[in-house]
Amino acid sequence: MQGVSMTKVLAVSTDLWKPGQDYLQSIAQAVEGKLDKGDFIVVSEKALSTVLNNIIDESLAKPSLAAKVVAGPWMRLAWGYCLAFLCDFNGKLTQILRKYPYEMGSRHKQVVLEHAGLLAALMFGSEDGIDGSNLPYSYVSLPLRNGEEIAKSIREHVMSALGKKAFVMIVDTDKTYSVGSFHFTPRPTSVKGIHSFGGVASYVVGRFLNLRKRATPVAVAGCKIMAEQALKIAEAANRARGHGAGKTVWAMAERFGVGLDCVSWEMLETVKHKPIVIVRF
Repeated sequence: MQGVSMTKVLAVSTDLWKPGQDYLQSIAQAVEGKLDKGDFIVVSEKALSTVLNNIIDESLAKPSLAAKVVAGPWMRLAWGYCLAFLCDFNGKLTQILRKYPYEMGSRHKQVVLEHAGLLAALMFGSEDGIDGSNLPYSYVSLPLRNGEEIAKSIREHVMSALGKKAFVMIVDTDKTYSVGSFHFTPRPTSVKGIHSFGGVASYVVGRFLNLRKRATPVAVAGCKIMAEQALKIAEAANRARGHGAGKTVWAMAERFGVGLDCVSWEMLETVKHKPIVIVRF
């Protein structure tokens, strides 16, 4: 598929996906009448993690000393006064880091330490694919560990329900950085040709060197695809999808005028959600 151009990128609106919902049926209904043979159905990893109940309530976490150190001096000082400059963060984000919420942040960092390790916990934002934006209260979604199996099940269900042979890609907004034909990301992915390593180091290097950055394809089903082509599809879908209720938990809370842990399911239901994007060549 190298060198083939996209002719259609269509974001499909749905209701807010909640834990336990029949996501296979929801996807089939959403793409019915819009899908051609050979299209890519690109699905948000966070939406899938939510519907699969692959989420954690951070209010129940008990912070360790390490989590408190990361949430306190590391986030407020190292990020707020040094790494934010190296990563070229804007002034508003820098101020957020300098006032990083200690208690809530400590619980969040404890969850990251337990599920992703120290290199991920030292990051700012979506650490190793762990993310709280577009989720209510103190919930965060975890990265899918069986992404390829889930992508395959989506493809098989669409084929069975609609008779359409499409490809499926699961995508996360966390970035993959590229130097020529070498692609790397701080978060896990099963897509061949994209290297996952380094945690905070990969993130800072990618930002500091101003490398090309695109959304990360997490898993693909139905075809073999070059990393560069997968990245093009992932980024096109990411741009079409938008940020839902907010790009970060701070933006989401600001949108609704509530505290960071006070956004409700009902608030999120008022926002247009686009967990699915159809990409055609």
